[in-house]
Amino acid sequence: MDGEPVCDFPGCQEVGTIVSRLSPEGYLVATGKKAYSFREAYRRFHYCQGHHDELMGGVWSRVRQPDDKGDGHVAPTAI
Repeated sequence: MDGEPVCDFPGCQEVGTIVSRLSPEGYLVATGKKAYSFREAYRRFHYCQGHHDELMGGVWSRVRQPDDKGDGHVAPTAI
């Protein structure tokens, strides 16, 4: 494991083979720097396959929740 990044999920000591922009809480975290691209705008994290799958599952379930999608608001892309 020398020189290889460790998974950024709290308490995990596996090798972080997957680079992601999702924080361990499942959100994007801004770098705070002036950025010209998505890659520059958000921090990078490393995850093992298991924790990356877990984070992506959490994001997917949030995206699929109906929440307030039936409130009659027009989608921004429709304007």
